Amino acid sequence: MNGLENTSLGEPNAIAILFFALVVLGTLVITYFAAKKTKSTSEYYAAGRSITGFQNGLALSGDYMSAASFLGISGIVALQGYDGFIYAVGYLVGWPALMFLIAEPLRNLGKFTFTDVVAFRLNKGPIRIAASIGGLLVVLFYTIAQMVGSGKLVELMFGMPYEMAEIIVGFVMLLYVLFGGMLATTWVQIIKACLLLFGVTLLTILTLAQFNFNPGIIFSEVQSMYGEQMLTPGGLVTGGLDAFSLGLALMFGLLGLPHILMRFYTVPDAKEARKSVSWATTFIGYFYLIIPIVGFGAAVLVKKSVIASVDKGGNMAAPLLSELLGGTPFLGFIAAVAFATILAVVAGLTLAAASALSHDIYVNVIKKGDATEAEQVKSARIATIIFGVVAVGLGILFKGQNVAFLVGLAFAIAASANFPSLLLSILWRRFSTQGAVWSIIAGGLTATILIILSPTVWVSILGYEEAIFPLKNPAVVSMTVAFTTAIVVSLLTPEEKAQTMFDEEKARTYLGVGAE
Repeated sequence: MNGLENTSLGEPNAIAILFFALVVLGTLVITYFAAKKTKSTSEYYAAGRSITGFQNGLALSGDYMSAASFLGISGIVALQGYDGFIYAVGYLVGWPALMFLIAEPLRNLGKFTFTDVVAFRLNKGPIRIAASIGGLLVVLFYTIAQMVGSGKLVELMFGMPYEMAEIIVGFVMLLYVLFGGMLATTWVQIIKACLLLFGVTLLTILTLAQFNFNPGIIFSEVQSMYGEQMLTPGGLVTGGLDAFSLGLALMFGLLGLPHILMRFYTVPDAKEARKSVSWATTFIGYFYLIIPIVGFGAAVLVKKSVIASVDKGGNMAAPLLSELLGGTPFLGFIAAVAFATILAVVAGLTLAAASALSHDIYVNVIKKGDATEAEQVKSARIATIIFGVVAVGLGILFKGQNVAFLVGLAFAIAASANFPSLLLSILWRRFSTQGAVWSIIAGGLTATILIILSPTVWVSILGYEEAIFPLKNPAVVSMTVAFTTAIVVSLLTPEEKAQTMFDEEKARTYLGVGAE
């Protein structure tokens, strides 16, 4: 096991470009046919509610298995060992909670965005503004991380300038969303999920074949090469409270991610929504079960020093392993899969941002709901272009930055700003408009400020010797602040109308009476 001595990463790869072209052309053909069916707001935002539970489960898993999961977790496991499992498990455990707590009420109470649910029995104006800002913050930080990751990946894979890679990603993503809306985005996610699951499965089989299909031998090799610490906690997360806080952010952050939540409006009813989560959990569980094998396999076969020399964050561990085991053709295929992964996730994020800007703020706050179907679709497309241009600009601006903290920030804000107000609006009769608004503001601001003061930004990015806030992820504090603020402010500002409408909301939540 001498490791990978020479890699073609960083040089133009004809096979990678061929696979990339096939993936992009195939998805653009889907967009062309989807565009013919996308005329109304229901078709643009929710694919006409025509997606089945199985299809939506694949699309949900495609939305969730981002580049941060595929490239990031395999890289963390390869360089940091055991602690990478925390991310793999943390990303998975939120799905059962999503199924039992959120899926059915979300589908029955909302129309296009999760803000519809929070605003159902509260004063809609302030709720829509606050929830939209919280949702946009999450989507923005998540998008920046994906855009910076895509620029780095394409720069290494195809040997083109970083800025050109950003523009190409932004242009293709805009084509998907602008013309095909949710229907095209859903089918792009389904294709990407199938390609990713197939690619990672093949990579895992090729890796296990090097160790007589015995994972125990991989762990023995890791231990003999790098010592016991690679298989014990402490490589990345240094304390129990830090691990607990990270786990909270990963678990409950999922329940506040706008681009995931809006997928529940693409199915016809609550039953299909629950089926969606069951299928998504199956696919995602399988993915997170095998991706650590890829990471440990890369550590043994490629070697940590080679992985870190190509990218210090370890994000190229899986592509390097694919080149070692399958040569340039397999590298080309994995490169195309990674690129499709980024394109699809960014398309979903852009649609979520466009929904918040157009449906929540323009149509329901500025126009007070008085907008024709044509005006709503037009405003959604304008919002898509604005967000797409901003995403490309920010991707170029944040070039060279470590993107891990941006993903952590997105999950922490989602868990602190969106999740508490969403949960309490469904379960607590005395939840008031003021309580929801101040909970969203307090949770979002606390998470953002504490991330800046944490070791992740204050020490690693800004270069100070010691962090002001000791934890790398602030969810344990910011979620507590959000829930406490929601409860205290709601008790201080009782809202009779909201309490009266709670019974109507329960009938719709659990029986689906009046659901669109």
